[in-house]
Order: sequence, then C-alpha cells, then structure tokens
Amino acid sequence: MAETMTAPLPKGFRSAQHGWPELHRIPHPPNRLPLLGDVLDANRRTPVQGTLRHARRLGPIFRRKAFGKEFVFLWGAGLAADLADESRFAKHVGLGVANLRPVVGDGLFTAYNEEPNWQLAHDVLAPGFSREAMEGYHSAMLDMAGRLTGHWDRQLAAGRPVDVPGDMTKLTLETIARTGFGHDFGSFERSRPHPFVTAMVGALTYAQRLTTVPSPLTAVLLRGATRRNAADIGYLNRTVDDLVRARLESGDGDGDLLDRMLATTHPQTGERLSPLNVRRQVITFLVAGHETTSGALSFALHYLAQHPDIAARARAEVDRVWGDTPAPGYDQVAKLRYVRRVLDESLRLWPTAPAFSREALVDTVLAGEHPMRRGAWALVLTPMLHRDPEVWGADAERFDPDRFDAKAVRARAPHTFKPFGTGARACIGRQFALHEAVLVLGLLLRRYALEPEPGYRLRVTERLTLMPEGLRLRLERRGPATVPAACDGAPQGAESAARCPVHGTGD
Repeated sequence: MAETMTAPLPKGFRSAQHGWPELHRIPHPPNRLPLLGDVLDANRRTPVQGTLRHARRLGPIFRRKAFGKEFVFLWGAGLAADLADESRFAKHVGLGVANLRPVVGDGLFTAYNEEPNWQLAHDVLAPGFSREAMEGYHSAMLDMAGRLTGHWDRQLAAGRPVDVPGDMTKLTLETIARTGFGHDFGSFERSRPHPFVTAMVGALTYAQRLTTVPSPLTAVLLRGATRRNAADIGYLNRTVDDLVRARLESGDGDGDLLDRMLATTHPQTGERLSPLNVRRQVITFLVAGHETTSGALSFALHYLAQHPDIAARARAEVDRVWGDTPAPGYDQVAKLRYVRRVLDESLRLWPTAPAFSREALVDTVLAGEHPMRRGAWALVLTPMLHRDPEVWGADAERFDPDRFDAKAVRARAPHTFKPFGTGARACIGRQFALHEAVLVLGLLLRRYALEPEPGYRLRVTERLTLMPEGLRLRLERRGPATVPAACDGAPQGAESAARCPVHGTGD
C-alpha cells in the first residue's frame, strides 16, 4: 500500500527533516512556497503518480515539503539496496499506512515494530502459508476461478465486455474469504459490489485523502468524509465480528487461518491472539489479501490484451503444460514459468503497493553518502525503483516479460524488484497471491482470447493501492485446448525451437 505525502505524524514519530543532517544536499521541486512548501505541484487525486513525475525530474533521491513537514523519497537501486540491510534499517509505518491504524490497529501490516502482537501473529500465522497449507487452498482457488469464468461466459454470451478490476476484486475477495475464513460474500451473484468492498474502498480512499490534507484542516475539509469513514469502519468491524462469532459457534474451520487465529498458541510463549487482535488480523487479510492481488491481475490482463504476441506465447505454454486437464493440479501452476514472467513484469511496471518506508535503527550513512540519524526514514518509490535505467535499461517503460527469464534474474543485483516490500516485514501472503494469480491467468488464457476496447489508454486510480481505471475487455471463446506440435516435449532443433512460443523462452 502506498505511503505518501502529508498527515499528522503518529505520537513519538519524528519528521524526516530531524533525522537527515544534510537535508539541504537533497534536491526538491522548484516553486517552493514559504510555509506551504511544494503544494503547487501536489495532486490530491493521484499523489503517487504526481510524486513519480517529480522523481523523474529530480533523480534517485529527493525531498518534498508540505505545511512545515519535509519527506525524503528515493528510488535509486543502490540506495534501495542499502535500505534493505536489516541490521541498520527496519520497516517504518509511514504516513499512508499509519492512516489505516483506525481500521486495523496493530494488524500485521500496520503494527509498529515494537508492538508485540506483530511477532506473535506472524509466528502463529506463518504455517498457514506453508507449502502444505497452500496445497490445501488450491481446490478452493479453482472453485472461485470457476465462478469467475461462469460470470465471464454469461457476459460473453450477452455480447458485453467484462469489467476487469471489478471482477478481479470479486474473485480475490471470495478466494481469501473462502480459503482463510470459510466465508462466502456471494460477490458474483450481486449486481453491485458487496457492502464490505464498498466500506473497504471507502476506508482506503479516506486514508489516501488524509495524506494530502494538513491535520489542522481535516475537521473542516473532510467533515463529511470523516463521518462516512467512521461508518465504513463500523461496518467492517461488524462484518468480521459476525464471521468470528459464527466460527466460534460452529467450530468447523478445517484448520484455516481463522482457526489458527482463534486456537493456536505461540510455540515458545503459549500466548494467543486477543479477540480484538483477531478482528484486526481478519480485516487485514481480507483487505490486503485481495486488494493488491486484484490490481496485479488487472494490470496483467491489460498488458496481455495490449500485446497479443505475448498472450499467444503465454497461452501456448498453458496448452503445453496443462493440456486438456480440466482442473490443473497444484504443482502444475508453478510450471507456467512464462505466465509467471507476465505477472512479474506487470508488477514491475505497476506494483499495486507502490511504496514502502524504512527507518534507521542506528545512526548511519545511507549508501556511503547521506547521513541518517536513528529514527530518520525514507519512502522507497517502488514503480521508480522498477524503472531505474541502470538496472532495467533505457527501455524500462516497455513491457517485456523476458526481463524475468532465469538468466536475466540471476544477472540482476539483489533488491531491485520489490513488489511485496522487503525484509522481515515483507508481505506474509506473497506466495498465496502469486499462486492464485498465475492459476487464474492460466485458466483465463486457456479459455478466452482477450481484446481491448478500442481507444482505451491505461489510467491508474489510487486508493493507497493502484488499480487500472475503467479497464474493460472483450472476450472470444477459444476452442478445446491443444498442444502445439512444436511444443509437445520432443527434442527440437534450433529451427523448430525458434518457431515455438514456449521453448524459445530461455528456461
């Protein structure tokens, strides 16, 4: 989730300027105003994309000031790699993330490092993302994908385009709700988003708006929005409380994430999560567990529709690896290496969580050049890190999944691709998200040809996370899956390998 711009600092936090002794050496935007700072160049609706424009002009590290507070942003690969040193830096719960604490408190994503519930919850829940647990989620993921394709088949029969972000949100919400909490929101049976989604989007949007409004003016400028946000948080809390109450009464969860939250004790201390923290963790997983994955799938489908040659290559891999198997097994998903590259390249260009913050644990010098005192922090702009020409080349804006073939990955320096954050506080559910996304992309490629709507140009909406705006695709139903003759696994010469859209991938 994005962490940007201005908001009241949490108690005990220091403004970045207090921890950067040589702040004057770091460039800032032109046209800075006394007291107001850089507000002339601020974009309240798309602050992340506005900050990316400054990044392109100002270079790999820069600062912005608003209403007396100054913040340091960076994206240079060397700087980001140094920040990844866990002996000197740790996660900083930055401004946008801190704005979510009224919603999820000390949940896994929003807990301060010193709060004990983070380590307790992490240790209790980590086995829920083991290989064994992941295999157990696979069949439910297939079921949810079947509901998506049923919906898309009906749209196709009616001659209507599909609403990609809306449908991916339905899919990923239902997947995490079913696999993690045994719950069904009935999203695909609704003509409008489930109220949980509406409340979630409202809470995320409000947190985003707080980053662009000075705290003294919040009560005036956001009076109505603040009331709606309180109602949204109340709805989220009630929904989860009802879900937990039903589980406690029924007692049948098959060892899913909710069972672990309610019944598992810490292996060393014997502690359990409190009822309040259980609520916070459930909301965290329902929100973060579907919001970023739906964005990743939506961006990937956009690029597949825009690049039919890449879609054909990915589809040929699916046909070869899965054949006509109606329900691919768990292990077959990981064999879709090129499809995974498509997903990774989409996450490179548009990481749906577009920033993460790191703070200094000790007095140190960042990358041997920028002194930082203990407690000083900076925001890493992930979309710009993923476009650093020194790492990704002069064509870094171009969509090219082969950037992620095995040889290219081995040749790149560590810490240059960070869609899930970094270090001990990186996303605990990343393997869940990757498995789900590759499975869904494989199923959709096998079933449909994807056509963009004429004249569509990618627009990105921001609600702390990033999502394509107004993305609709037209579908064409494919025939039965076939295995291309040149890709049937037989030994190939150089000429046939060059023709084969799968075996020419470098794996």
